[in-house]
Amino acid sequence: MTIKLILAVLVAVVALVAPFLLYPFLLMKMMCLALVAASFNLLFGFGGMLSFGHAAFIGSAAYLTSYAAKVLHLDPMLSILLGVATAALIGLAFGMVAIRRRGIQFAMITLALSQLVYFVLLQAPFTHGEDGLQDVPRGMLFGIVSLQNSINMYYFILGTAVLAMAAIYRLVNSPFGQILIAIRDNEAKATSLGYNIHRYKLGLLVFAAAIAGLGGALKALLFQIATLNDATYIASTEVVIVAVIGGLGTMSGPVLGASAIILLDWLFAEVEFPVMVVNGLVFMACVLMFRQGIAGGIDGIKSHWNVLAKRVANV
Repeated sequence: MTIKLILAVLVAVVALVAPFLLYPFLLMKMMCLALVAASFNLLFGFGGMLSFGHAAFIGSAAYLTSYAAKVLHLDPMLSILLGVATAALIGLAFGMVAIRRRGIQFAMITLALSQLVYFVLLQAPFTHGEDGLQDVPRGMLFGIVSLQNSINMYYFILGTAVLAMAAIYRLVNSPFGQILIAIRDNEAKATSLGYNIHRYKLGLLVFAAAIAGLGGALKALLFQIATLNDATYIASTEVVIVAVIGGLGTMSGPVLGASAIILLDWLFAEVEFPVMVVNGLVFMACVLMFRQGIAGGIDGIKSHWNVLAKRVANV
């Protein structure tokens, strides 16, 4: 327990001083991506529901947040809450249609519904079609703190991401989360014990949609633009890649996966070789050789180290 506490303190210190040592924009982009990946990880890694519709949550939240900030001139926090609420409502609508399906059927339904949301955003007058919503103001948080300042924006996103991750951790380790894991492992047994599995899965889907919407809303304010790229199936694909590379069913996986992808994007930014191909190759390597992702690989190394240490101690 002491080691975990020390690691937590070190991570906190690194996170606080990071914007003064590294490029803050990349760090903020990583946190937004980690939130979206954490949403997928929560839904599939802990709930067993494979979703290809995360782009709908990300895109809808990005557009509504941008519209609220630019046109309605709302406070950044209110704009983000509006985007998150929109994503949660779309998650509820998705659940009402798809929640009684499993596996590939659930995945295909969410993909189809996500494409429907994409065409709605394409045709809606307030989204400006393929031009998107540009020059979105970051505004003044609570009328006091200017988010136009990169350092202020960094700490705002950091604080929001930490609270969201804490909420995910609390949910996973609550009785609700344990029932979800039981449903994932053996749905028939959970049903026989009297649990309304569809209600639990619907609640998880709405919560995951809200987290994904939070990531999309923060990203829209960070980039100061909302475009259809946030609502295409490619956005959903990227979420899956990040979650698998980081490690499904782990709390640290989304952060590790997002860090790896952002690092690869940065390293290959000035290289002609397409970075998406590199990401795809890394994804294939994780699927074939490191099925538990980066987090699982670290846990494996720790386990082997502990076994080796015990053997040395016994000699």
